[in-house]
Amino acid sequence: MRERPGKSADVFTLSLYLCLMAIGWSMLYSVGYNGGGYQVGITEFLTKTQAGKQTIWVLISLVVFFFTQIIDRKFWQTFAYPIYGFAMLLLIAVLIVGKEIKGATSWFAFGGFSIQPSEFAKFATCLATAAYLSRINVNLKYINAQAIAFGMILLPAALILLQPDAGSALIFFSFLVLFYREGFPANFFILGGSAVLFLILGIMFVEAPLKVVWAILILGNLVLLLNFPNKLYGGLAFAALLITSWLARGEEWANIIPLVIAAATAFLIAGILMLTRLKKKNRVFGIMSSAVLFASALVYLSAFSFDNFLRPHQQARINVWLNPADVDPQGAGYNLNQSKLAISSGGLEGQGFLKGNMTQLDYVPEQTTDFIFTAIGEEQGFIGSLSIIVFFLLLLHRITVIAERQRSAFVRCYAYGVAGILFLHFVVNIGMTMGLMPIIGIPLPFISKGGSALLGFSLMIGVLLKMDRHRTET
Repeated sequence: MRERPGKSADVFTLSLYLCLMAIGWSMLYSVGYNGGGYQVGITEFLTKTQAGKQTIWVLISLVVFFFTQIIDRKFWQTFAYPIYGFAMLLLIAVLIVGKEIKGATSWFAFGGFSIQPSEFAKFATCLATAAYLSRINVNLKYINAQAIAFGMILLPAALILLQPDAGSALIFFSFLVLFYREGFPANFFILGGSAVLFLILGIMFVEAPLKVVWAILILGNLVLLLNFPNKLYGGLAFAALLITSWLARGEEWANIIPLVIAAATAFLIAGILMLTRLKKKNRVFGIMSSAVLFASALVYLSAFSFDNFLRPHQQARINVWLNPADVDPQGAGYNLNQSKLAISSGGLEGQGFLKGNMTQLDYVPEQTTDFIFTAIGEEQGFIGSLSIIVFFLLLLHRITVIAERQRSAFVRCYAYGVAGILFLHFVVNIGMTMGLMPIIGIPLPFISKGGSALLGFSLMIGVLLKMDRHRTET
């Protein structure tokens, strides 16, 4: 099908894409340089070194990007569901015939190269969710539309968890950015964010979850106190809780905790008796009581699950993030400690390209994939690291600009899907190299080693730019 000539490609977005890919290749070249250079021929360089293999993937990605510009833009919307279905079949197939690498059956192996279908599943899910949400009769304010939309992102996430690859599965929750833009109620985001907070608190205080529960009860009862008709009674009850808290300090906590729970529960019961007489106050009590029970249950569930369901290496990864003092610095905490040392050693301007000692001497594990940002931090310093962050922020901003200027709802939804995926990758990867996020094996887009990821991101950007060239069309 021959299309009418459209507008020129968004040069700024294209330039950011090419710059990030070039920076990624140069950092991979530096990590593999090892101080003495590449003492191999061109054939061996391309087939046996990380930088060489990435060179091939860069060329393949550029070819794929070129083809996205000549394929009819309507192809992607017309075949969005078949592409999604094919991606799901690949995720099932890799569980059966895939190659296991580092404990995860996530790759199809072909000679010296491997393909990770989860990277293409992200692109396919972008297309499918955009196709569904752009339908005229779909409204995310209704439960049936919400169920279908969440089902479309949870299916690939569940299949990827079976590999198991928790990091890649987590990325599918980036579609919440798209859902919010398309009208998913904000109250659910508040509820979900609160749930995550209490789950984290349960892990942080896994040895003493009752302390967290008590704090939740205190806050809940403080809100009820403000709504009590009898301020004197409410004030005395709240003061009793505070006194109990003071008595429960130190080693006496374990002995006094039943009294704390009893006092708090009594106060909640008193709240029922007092507030049910005032119809206008019923809503406050109902919301606060539900919130207290919900939060307390999540704290206990989190602590119990952490102790009984997570494997030791999974517990160690979470402790590196939330409880670093409890982790062996030469064991589970080694990667993060080395990462921080490499980034901090770069100073303001960095040690220079090919001159990073920790990068050249391979002191940082997984530096070509999960921890590629440490090479940038050491060799390019704060200025180089900040530049990378600015590049990503500019790219994300540009994608949202592209999304909002579309007449087609499908293209707008697709663009926000791409923006969400890139945002979560960027934030989690850079955050985990500095201890701000858990280490869960998420690559830095366009920069980390990985042909499948580079190809998947190139597809996303290429298709987006092609669609944007026809933004005046519906």
